[in-house]
Amino acid sequence: MKKIYLIRDAKAEDFSDGVSDFERALRKKGYKELKTIGSYLRLRGISPDIILSSCALRAQQTTTTLSEALSFDKESLFLEELYYPPYDDIISIIMAQDKEYESMFLIAHAPYITELANRLSSETIAKIPAAGVVALDFDIDEWSELELNSGSVDFFIYPKQFQYYMPRQIRAHLG
Repeated sequence: MKKIYLIRDAKAEDFSDGVSDFERALRKKGYKELKTIGSYLRLRGISPDIILSSCALRAQQTTTTLSEALSFDKESLFLEELYYPPYDDIISIIMAQDKEYESMFLIAHAPYITELANRLSSETIAKIPAAGVVALDFDIDEWSELELNSGSVDFFIYPKQFQYYMPRQIRAHLG
């Protein structure tokens, strides 16, 4: 059994003069939302074997913030190929991962991350919001066996779910 956590980068600064899309940094709100999502993942005991992330600044900041929240000290790869890639390239990157990795975080951008979730599972998700996470399970032994529409959704979370009700355990963890 293999598991992929598809994670959309957190809320970033708006486009501005002199700053390319690639260089946009996270907003304070993005960091706050990641702290909530990180607390949820930590409470569930989730920690991947590897993190694959776009190398855009906001994706790197998302990776670093989640890594800190989870005390993650394993390998993180920042890949240019995950910055607005063709879908087949993302699938190839996943399939090339070592079979020893049971789970991975894949951190990328809209709309690609939503489309990837829809292609890898039989579910239809309209949109993964900023800092949203879709956890997919695959009944495979090696990543090279990955097939489209073969994943089952374990959970789908996003920051606005916690806007009006935040479980006591997450609230306590946020301090």
